[in-house]
Amino acid sequence: MRVARGQGRGATPRMAIADRADDWCKLLPMCFDHDSHPPIAPIRGASIRTESLVLEPGDGARVGAYRATGSAPEGPAIVVLPDVRGLHRFYRELADRFAERGVDSIAVDYFARTAGITDRDNDFEYMPHVEQMTADGVRLDTAAAVEALRSSAPTRPVFVIGFCLGGSNAWQQAANGHDLAGVIGFYGHPGRARPPGAPAPVDRVGEMACPVLALMAGDDPGIPLDEVERFRTALEAAGVEHEVVVYDGAPHSFFDRKQETYADASSDAWERVVEFIGLR
Repeated sequence: MRVARGQGRGATPRMAIADRADDWCKLLPMCFDHDSHPPIAPIRGASIRTESLVLEPGDGARVGAYRATGSAPEGPAIVVLPDVRGLHRFYRELADRFAERGVDSIAVDYFARTAGITDRDNDFEYMPHVEQMTADGVRLDTAAAVEALRSSAPTRPVFVIGFCLGGSNAWQQAANGHDLAGVIGFYGHPGRARPPGAPAPVDRVGEMACPVLALMAGDDPGIPLDEVERFRTALEAAGVEHEVVVYDGAPHSFFDRKQETYADASSDAWERVVEFIGLR
């Protein structure tokens, strides 16, 4: 595992990161298993409330979402941005795991804009809907989720977390004026402009207004490690508080209960998430 941290201009990273190359977009259709689950143990006896809800971002859209509410109504909260699966069971379970720890959570369904508000099975053809996503749509959906989480506690800290495509989307939200406490991206591509209509995250670091956590796979042919290093360098130069962690040998989508070989990486990543949002 390699870690690079920065507290702003002039901070010295603990470690630089090596290089690889390939095309991230080609891997989008194969970046998950349908039977994936978060590698986080449920808390027995935790009292949470869950519900499906509809967000209204203000542009006329109606966006499906899943909310899990815990026992700390003024504590930190988090918006979950999925990968190309959209609002898959994995992300509902992840929202539950946060809520069990007192972190109210809303997982957003990107594809409600183009596929409607409905449950979808494993045969859902998501790529046509990925291609129809827009940066402004993700921004508005995130803003609506943040507003919902702050509806009863306007000053609570709100974070955004995302995975793969959602990881890149999460980093983008740091520059979108949501007054966030921090953003967390698992194996997003920092150098890809996706969805269309936005610069790549690495090109927006000068706009980022909150701390950034990047949790990256060291054996991910779709995300060259020189792009990860370029992101870290850009964050450093822009004075953005950040932590970039590369898990040597871990593949894309390692954060999965089935990936027993990478259990240590998953455990460390989760501990960093917990610390980042202030649960320690």
